[in-house]
Amino acid sequence: MRVGLLICGSLDAISGGFIYDRRLVRYLRDQGDRVEIISLPWRAYGVSLLDNFRAGLRRRLEEAAFDVLLQDELAHPSCFRLNRRLRPRLAYPLIAIVHHLRSRERQGAWAARLHRRVEQSYLAGMDGFICVSRTTRKDVEDLVGRERPLVVAPPGRDALPEAVAPDGIIARAEAPGPFQIIFVGNLIPRKELHTLLAALATLPRQDWRLTVAGRLDLDAAYVRNIRRRMEDAGLTSRVSLLGAVPPQELAARYAASHLLAVPSSYEGFGIVYLEGMQFGLPAIAGTAGAAREIVAHDRNGYLVEPGNAGGLAGYLRLLMEDREILKRLSLAAQEAGARHITWEESGARVRGFLKGFLG
Repeated sequence: MRVGLLICGSLDAISGGFIYDRRLVRYLRDQGDRVEIISLPWRAYGVSLLDNFRAGLRRRLEEAAFDVLLQDELAHPSCFRLNRRLRPRLAYPLIAIVHHLRSRERQGAWAARLHRRVEQSYLAGMDGFICVSRTTRKDVEDLVGRERPLVVAPPGRDALPEAVAPDGIIARAEAPGPFQIIFVGNLIPRKELHTLLAALATLPRQDWRLTVAGRLDLDAAYVRNIRRRMEDAGLTSRVSLLGAVPPQELAARYAASHLLAVPSSYEGFGIVYLEGMQFGLPAIAGTAGAAREIVAHDRNGYLVEPGNAGGLAGYLRLLMEDREILKRLSLAAQEAGARHITWEESGARVRGFLKGFLG
């Protein structure tokens, strides 16, 4: 197949969505398909809307010799009107890769209405959808119905090397020393690091350490706010902001931790929860979005309402003080992760779906 993939930004960017896109591109190329990347620059939402009127992008898509064009749904403001104008004139179908809808994020009423209207128009101009979770599938169908072909292909479980054996998980839980918590996610408000810090500020400080792995350059104002919160609460000696870390280091950080805590206000899937499960880490996640498809409350982790620092603190305290519960959830987390599909299986699911559009 000759496949195009339109994205905003660089395919090498560090986020769950780009990890998914990279893995899919790698799989398709390994199968002998030709994949061409079309990268649009990251811009403010309002500025991206102007891409719909840029003649250069229109000509490039009209002249492309693709069998199918994939579009990461994050690029929807750049294409919502353009796609609907081009679609009758293109010889290939348009397929959206939907990680999560921006209109489903927590935001003000005016922004939510704008994003919903633009995303609804964008999705209505597509020929099919690749959704990373059942939750995302429902969100798409709520906006545009069930008439168009759709496949659910979640991320795979086998992203990182060197998982921890069950006896190692038990030994880690029983070992003396501070309770090691890891937060993995870019520092943006949706990931709710501020809520995690508020919860930790209520706990005995000698009993825990927090490691934060994620980009620090996406929202400078938010990062400044996080540093100020740490200083005001006297947490700077207990919290390490590492920035982005390479996969081998991230695997080592997971292996040395007791708990993954990323209480996001919304997740379209949540690859980090699945990564943590490889290393026997129960997760504390948010109730909104698709995290609940991975994290089963009180079985392999806990789910908290967005912004609920008090509830989050209660679960942190429970796991810190009761290592038997920690062991039970840790072993269950690894077992749950092992039942999830692999990246190979996910890629095959997508490729089979795409081939259904040929001919």
